[in-house]
Amino acid sequence: MATLKVGLVSPEREIWTGEAKMVVAQTIEGQLGILPGHAPVLGVLLDGSVVKIEPTEGAEPVIAMVGSGFFSIADDEVSILAEQAELGAEIDVAAARQALQDALAAAGEDGTSERRARARLRAAGAEG
Repeated sequence: MATLKVGLVSPEREIWTGEAKMVVAQTIEGQLGILPGHAPVLGVLLDGSVVKIEPTEGAEPVIAMVGSGFFSIADDEVSILAEQAELGAEIDVAAARQALQDALAAAGEDGTSERRARARLRAAGAEG
């Protein structure tokens, strides 16, 4: 079975690397599903979105919130480079809810804080 070699990194650390059968990312142009054999692509991540990685061998899906950044696909290798990224399993849901409330209370912002707070809650499985 063909697989993808996936790396999800932020400036702070390597978030996740491994073999996967599928990756789903939200770009500024729409959602993109990536399977082995995908054509080469360079895309821009939607700031405040969620990336889902389906690891091989039936492991639990990896879900992460990502801030702005980009990804590349070439020769069954997927590199996801995000300004900000956090695994759903590592997110403090109470703190994410508070960040969403703070973002909603701050009128006049560009919406980035709200999108990121909502994405953190989606990645944690606590819908925002």
